[in-house]
Amino acid sequence: MAEETKNPPANDLNRRQFFAKLGLGSLGIAAAGTAAFAYQYLEPNVLYEPSPVVNAGKPDRYPLGSVTIDVNSGIYIIHSDEGYFSLSAVCTHLGCMTAWKPELNMIACPCHGSKFNEDGKKIEGPAPKPLPWKRVWLNEDGDLLVDRSTDVPPLARDSFVRV
Repeated sequence: MAEETKNPPANDLNRRQFFAKLGLGSLGIAAAGTAAFAYQYLEPNVLYEPSPVVNAGKPDRYPLGSVTIDVNSGIYIIHSDEGYFSLSAVCTHLGCMTAWKPELNMIACPCHGSKFNEDGKKIEGPAPKPLPWKRVWLNEDGDLLVDRSTDVPPLARDSFVRV
């Protein structure tokens, strides 16, 4: 019987074995966390944005004197006596989507009351700047293209597309 008390059963853990297993388990969890963060770091994190160039269709879709909003791309297509031009439909105050009010012959921001004429000039309200003009041109197929990322000077000769 004296031998049985000296040799503990095989499935019992002594203090040294317990802390060794606890340490190895902690290292395993830390390694798994490091691997997860390394995978997240190395995985491409790319935002795919739509092209800034918008195909606005054929010019004959826009009658003379019309102001047409394209809500999906945030632009106005305007057909004036000088030709076609485009304005941003995003208010320069806080970035709200503006709306064309034909009965008032103006562009109005529903958020804070800024008002613009059909050339994008500010009439009243808190907007600090007029609506920016966007680059417009015709492609080979005769469609109007608008580059939302390129501002052009307002009322300049090359800001209009003549058909």
